[in-house]
Amino acid sequence: MLHSDQVSELSALRPGESTEDGATRRTALKVALGVGYAAATMPIMAQTAIKTSANGLTTGETTYDVNGFKVPLFYAAPAGKKNLPVVLVIQEIFGVHEYIADTCRRFAQAGYLALAPELFARQGDPTQYGEIAKLMAEVVSKVPDAQVMTDLDGAVKWAGSQGGDLNKVAITGFCWGGRITWLYAQQSANVKAGVAWYGRLVGAPSALTPKHPLDLAADMKAPVLGLYGGQDSGIALTTVNQMKDALGAASGNRNAQASQFVVYPDAPHAFHADYRPSYRKEPAEDGFKRALDWFKAHGVA
Repeated sequence: MLHSDQVSELSALRPGESTEDGATRRTALKVALGVGYAAATMPIMAQTAIKTSANGLTTGETTYDVNGFKVPLFYAAPAGKKNLPVVLVIQEIFGVHEYIADTCRRFAQAGYLALAPELFARQGDPTQYGEIAKLMAEVVSKVPDAQVMTDLDGAVKWAGSQGGDLNKVAITGFCWGGRITWLYAQQSANVKAGVAWYGRLVGAPSALTPKHPLDLAADMKAPVLGLYGGQDSGIALTTVNQMKDALGAASGNRNAQASQFVVYPDAPHAFHADYRPSYRKEPAEDGFKRALDWFKAHGVA
């Protein structure tokens, strides 16, 4: 499925590139994709951070083209297998760092071709920011939803070129990526099912974020399972209830009606993030099992 020449693509010098420039590019991509943790998340909770084995997997970094821009991508898949179901793993605000890469490995160990595109690559490297406020102001707030949707379409296309089964595509994401999971399941015909972890559901419209999940709830392209924390100080349960009502309304289509929520009463925001103090082992493990079951129930397995 993934060939050695593709895995080593980033090691080779590009036309006209000096050895120094090539080293800088490779180092920057390595930092951005799945190696180490984002600076703003320090210190890491090493006692709970999960390290999933890559034994039996093919993992690595590459890029794919979207309108002339090379989008960086981390991937993990069972070695030597083809026609794999595909899952897009969508980052938090901290980008594709070790936690997201490890989540890809978990899905790969479950039989998926797991992809984590760096969706902030045009705006900056989120792993290098030490202050969340500055990261939000200088990078995250400048990322257009339309750009993200197009980049995800490109990731799906890349998966197909590597032997992924494009009839079996799922998406899951965390925090910022949870909101994107809802949006992609509302706007893309590529995806069969989604699992959104504590993604924001409402917000004021802007030029870069013209619609939010609640605005599009009635017309889902795929059913979504929402996993939320009852003690999330940033996402009010009233907004979860609003979304439930909108999905279940008579005007909602079949996929809207099929969407569901699970709220873990004692869990805070980011309860799946095993490298942070917010991690809650039981809800995190239960949520991941539910995600796998959800994908299987909707034909992505």
